[in-house]
Amino acid sequence: MSGLENYSREAAQIEHEIETKGVILGIDWNNAVQVRELARQAFDCKLGADHCEPEEPDDRARIELFGLAQLMLTVMKESANENIDTHGGPAWKAFARALWAEHDRREANL
Repeated sequence: MSGLENYSREAAQIEHEIETKGVILGIDWNNAVQVRELARQAFDCKLGADHCEPEEPDDRARIELFGLAQLMLTVMKESANENIDTHGGPAWKAFARALWAEHDRREANL
């Protein structure tokens, strides 16, 4: 239902969880090379594949982070559909930039 969602609050909660996963993984969101590697891993991760199964706490945090990225995109899309401009914070923006750059690189190589 329109008007019942608090997109800003949802985005802030997701940002907090992204930051928490980043701490677990030792991610410096200001290190573009490190964040870009994380984006590569996100694109390569296919649940059910051996290299993307949560065996260690870091693996689980990484997979949860990838899910949070999808959730943030969903919140932003839903809010945009209601003409509400919703933004994530610095961690999300760094990860989103890296994801777009990796997407563009992969598209160029097709």
